[in-house]
Amino acid sequence: MLKEFREFAMKGNVVDLAVAVIIGAAFGAIVNSMVADIIMPIIGAVTGGLDFSNYFTGLSSHVTAGNLADAKKQGAVLAWGNFLTLTLNFLIIAWVLFIVVRLMNSMKKKDTAAPAAPPEPSDEVKLLTEIRDLLKKS
Repeated sequence: MLKEFREFAMKGNVVDLAVAVIIGAAFGAIVNSMVADIIMPIIGAVTGGLDFSNYFTGLSSHVTAGNLADAKKQGAVLAWGNFLTLTLNFLIIAWVLFIVVRLMNSMKKKDTAAPAAPPEPSDEVKLLTEIRDLLKKS
């Protein structure tokens, strides 16, 4: 059973998938950092320093805190600002991935352009071919 598992794990598809997952996770971390550290601060600056992730609605009268972390300690809250931030992050990440895949596909199309036609045989090769064909007939 161990031998069978080793054969399965060492197949090219499984190893390729593992590499893709690791690279995908690393790429996801880069894109998350870009969103959190570059894009969201710009959006915050444009909107007057708003931090969407800290907006919430208390679902009980006991919630009187001014920030989300303290409000969650006091009772149930509807963290709609955090949801909005995560939705915006998702849309930005999806857009970046779309652009990357689109660029990869355009590069792939350039690589798989129609191969050039083979060069036409020289006069000597044509003559030898004719001679060969005549010898086959006789």
